Amino acid sequence: MKHKVLYNKFNSHIEIANHIKGYIRNNTIIVCIGTDKCIGDCLGPMVGTFLKERRFPLPVYGTIESPIHALNINRRLGEINKMHPNSLIIGIDACLGEVNSIGEIHTRDYPIHPGKGVGKSLPDVGTASIIGIIDSSENAEFFTSRSIRLHLVMEMARIISSAIIYAYNISYK
Repeated sequence: MKHKVLYNKFNSHIEIANHIKGYIRNNTIIVCIGTDKCIGDCLGPMVGTFLKERRFPLPVYGTIESPIHALNINRRLGEINKMHPNSLIIGIDACLGEVNSIGEIHTRDYPIHPGKGVGKSLPDVGTASIIGIIDSSENAEFFTSRSIRLHLVMEMARIISSAIIYAYNISYK
């Protein structure tokens, strides 16, 4: 399963929710990857923060306050797996893509490969994943790019967090 939807499409959160609802169970945890030190990489931590602010009932890891990023991902995933053995993980991350894909949110039935777009080798995250295309892969300066707008990242994070909450609500009603 791979599905894409433009973040600002009417009812995009419902469309995303319908594609991830099968992954929302009692043993599901949400792992949001990224750092708040870079606008282009803060999508995951924003989603985690929005879910926590809205008191999402399933465990959420990776927020603006306590991000999961390249420097701590191995340790944090070890802790998460120890606390939640046999859990189903939905990974959330920002991603680079084609210029005409910027603003798309992809739901996938396979893990996130964090850092792949910037040449890092980090552990895969998740059974399923949600990524937001926030910039072009043609932009070699992902972490210093001034072209990524915080507004885009925030809106995509709001849509993704709303989709996860909606998926939870339709799964448990």
